[in-house]
Amino acid sequence: MNIIHCIEDHHSGPILEILNEAIVTSTALYDYHPRGIETMGPWFEAKRAGGFPVVGAVDDAGQLLGFATYGTFRVFPAYKYTVEHSVYVHRDHRGQGVGTAVMKRLIALAGEHQQHVMVGAIDAANAASIAFHERLGFARCGVVRQAGFKFGRWLDLSLYQLVLATPGQPVDG
Repeated sequence: MNIIHCIEDHHSGPILEILNEAIVTSTALYDYHPRGIETMGPWFEAKRAGGFPVVGAVDDAGQLLGFATYGTFRVFPAYKYTVEHSVYVHRDHRGQGVGTAVMKRLIALAGEHQQHVMVGAIDAANAASIAFHERLGFARCGVVRQAGFKFGRWLDLSLYQLVLATPGQPVDG
């Protein structure tokens, strides 16, 4: 397995496949309908514009096994050192260390980019994702009760955070 930076031309389709599988089969994404390929251009552009990485794990043949990224937590300027991340692994490669590998690289990049807090919004019933985040040092910092409605039921959203030692010299403004 190799860790790479995903690029739009090569990875839009595989990322979309992973996301759409999560949309239709799980509560990992509070979305109802699969996304079309036309959504990936703006998605990658938003990542580029924000300076946000998209880290992937590929096998020796170049097949994308999973990815992790982060983006804006909230749009107000005082949140500039906080990001919200996402991590998804292809259904055929879960439990093989892919998520850990991409998240470790994403956490390192967050530090290099002078982020201070990484936030993960996880369905409260997703015990595997919660345990995964806890193994990486994330701590539960809150629950939004009945934040979503999918598959005919209310969903609680758990928030997990990892506090980084960066930035060394935070500034207002």
